[in-house]
Amino acid sequence: MKPWQAGIASTVLGLAIWQAVVWTFDLPKFILPSPGLVAETLWKSRALIAENALVTLSEVLVGLVLGAILGGLSAIGLAASPMARALVRPMLVFSQAVPVFALAPILTLWLGYGLWSKVAMALIIIYFPVTSSFFDALMRTNKDWLGLARVMGATPFRVMWHIRIPSALPGFASGLRLAAVYAPIGAIIGEWVGASKGLGYLMLLANGRAKIDLMFASLIVLAVLTLCLHAAVDQFCRKVLDRPA
Repeated sequence: MKPWQAGIASTVLGLAIWQAVVWTFDLPKFILPSPGLVAETLWKSRALIAENALVTLSEVLVGLVLGAILGGLSAIGLAASPMARALVRPMLVFSQAVPVFALAPILTLWLGYGLWSKVAMALIIIYFPVTSSFFDALMRTNKDWLGLARVMGATPFRVMWHIRIPSALPGFASGLRLAAVYAPIGAIIGEWVGASKGLGYLMLLANGRAKIDLMFASLIVLAVLTLCLHAAVDQFCRKVLDRPA
């Protein structure tokens, strides 16, 4: 079975189980709406959902790009400097001990209810996976290559640029694939805490008005956006980054 066929089969099976649960337990629509009702709401509210989806997508894309750049530069800096590893790595590990949700109100207070507080949330949640994956790959560079470079008198900069970074790109790609999945989480958390647009805001609004079908429709659109983003990043990584040095 091809991947797209497996995806369609899984989707059909999931919808069938969903509908079966609604029928079996006779659940009211304000508890669990049927797939048909959610699809109807998705079509009727397509303009509203699309408008908010574009806001969330822009937050995610900006956060993903900035997180990839900052994470990549941080990993290179840590790999190049033993002092940076001694001073900064404990701080990075400690930052992961703080619940991301607890930072959202602070970022909203500092950056406001607009785009940048959500971008900051997405950046924070993906920064560590990108940095960690790329750094680990940089530190696993083939020792024979490094020894040969030292014998040939290569400078640390040339070793990093021509040997360590190219050989570590698959590790960077792994971090980006994780980031593509985590970035929407950060944006949605930021929208839950404070926003006037976005899928997270629309979900809260729908929940407060007992429009559970609209909330499910927004959730499905968010899941589809995340899957598409992951597929796009995966294709980019396969074509550009997943190449042995």
